[in-house]
Parts: sequence; structure tokens; C-alpha cells
Amino acid sequence: MWKQKSRDFVVEIGRYGRRSRRVRLWAAIVLLIVLGLSLQAIWPQWNLLPKLTTSLGAGTILAIFLAALFCEYIDSSLGMGYGTTLTPLLLLAGFEPLQVVPAVLLSEFITGFSAALLHHRDGNIDLLRDRKVQSVALSLGGLSVCGAVAAVTLALHIPKFWLTAIIATIIVSVGVVILATVRRRLAYRRSHMLVLGAVAAFNKGLSGGGYGPLVTGGQVVSGIAPKQAVAITSLAEGLTCLVGLTAYMVMRGNLDWALAVPLTVGAMLSVPMATLTVRRLPEAFMRASVGVVTCFLGLLAFIKLLC
Repeated sequence: MWKQKSRDFVVEIGRYGRRSRRVRLWAAIVLLIVLGLSLQAIWPQWNLLPKLTTSLGAGTILAIFLAALFCEYIDSSLGMGYGTTLTPLLLLAGFEPLQVVPAVLLSEFITGFSAALLHHRDGNIDLLRDRKVQSVALSLGGLSVCGAVAAVTLALHIPKFWLTAIIATIIVSVGVVILATVRRRLAYRRSHMLVLGAVAAFNKGLSGGGYGPLVTGGQVVSGIAPKQAVAITSLAEGLTCLVGLTAYMVMRGNLDWALAVPLTVGAMLSVPMATLTVRRLPEAFMRASVGVVTCFLGLLAFIKLLC
């Protein structure tokens, strides 16, 4: 008994040391990027990042980086909130829908798979041995193909006004759903989960957001542990984004790299911290916060569209 406790104590100390090193490395990298972009914004003549800052400017890139860092932290911690909140922010900043959605899909494709792997490493999920987890992830991932391709096809064949209106409608609707189900536990069947996954994949391909709230909530309602639901959502969302991004590249053929790079870097840097702190804050509070912000941003997108 004593030897077992001693071994457990040593293992825990080792884990604590690795996590402390991860936090220090993360803080150093983020600080370096923020400092570099801030100096570039203050003294443009230094040309520290000329290729990226030519079209957007260092100040804009810094704002995009920080927004992606924060939104993906929430997303990887709760399984929701990245595309749902970041897409309307970028639309309000003046970016076009067909600039925003492919860039968001690229960043979430990379961060989704990265978050799933780190959730597995940090013990929030067992992707290798848990057959129930594997089954749910494969079911949701399979639905990505039809839903995402259909959404991309629609997005590329309707006017900008109506695309923006549809995106704003989805955002507000998702916010309302989040708020309405913060404390409720609805009746669930596996068939409902499949339908929910298809609708979520369509939303993701069309607006860059709306996937996590539907899929994560549906899994929790079905009896899957919240930590597992968050990790499964990251994995399935990564596949959905890969399918949607591929469809955009095939049908449209270009990507705004000046927007995509700071989005991806900011989102990636949030993942190591998010998987360490997953579900530390009360779930109901975080879900309610995401719901309120989502509704607010969706309404602002409507206001900008109509003004």
C-alpha cells in the first residue's frame, strides 16, 4: 500500500513538472509573438513581418491573433465557441464571408485534431481503447462529408447579402439554443444525434461556426461524459473542417493567407492550455456566457447588414 502510494505520488509530481514546463513554454511563445507584433505596429519601418503585415497591418494581425487565442481556448475547453463567436467578429471588422469561413475552417481543422490528441494525452479521453468513444467520433465524422459539402456549395452560389443574413441567423439561433438548454436535460436517441451531427456539419461549412454547441450538447444529453464529449467534438469538428476546407479550395481555389495564418497560430497556441484546464470553471456559467455573447454578436451582424 505504502509503495503504491509512493509510486502514485512520484507519477503525480512528474505530471505536475511536465505541465509546469508546458505553461512556461506557452507563456514565452505568446509573449514573444505579442511583443513582436506590438513593436511592428508601433514602428512599421522595422519590417519584422513584412509579408504578413503588408495587407492587414501588424495591429490588425495582433487583434486577430488574440481573438483566435481566446475563442479557441473557450472552444477546446467547452467544445464550442470558436467559429460561432469569431466569425461574426471578423464580419463586423469588415472581412468578407468568403474570406472568413475558409480561414476559420483551416484553423479549426488543425486545432481540432491537435486538441483531440492533447485531450487523449491529458487523460480527458481514451481514443485508443474506448470503443464507445470511437463509435461516436466515427459517426459524427462520417456525417461531415455530406453536411459540409452541401453547405459550401450553397455558400458559393448565393449573393453576399443573403449569405451574411443566413450566417447571422444561424449565429443567433445557436445562441438561443445554448441559453435555452443551459440547465436542461432533454430526451435523447441515437437517431437524434445523427440528425444533429448532419445539421451541425452543414452549419459549420456554411458559417464557420455552430458545430460545437449542437454536437457537444447532444453528446452530454446522451449520457457521454462531458470531458469525453468535448474531446470527441474537437476530433469530429477537425474532420468536418477538413472536408469543408477541401470543398472550398476545389470550388473556389484560393485562401486569404494573411487572415488564415494569425487565426491558425492563435488558435493552436490556445490548445495546450485549454486541455489542461478543461471544465475547471462551472459548465453552466461558461455555456451561458457563450450563449449571451453569441446572441449579441449575431444581432450586431444583423444590424451591420441592414444599416
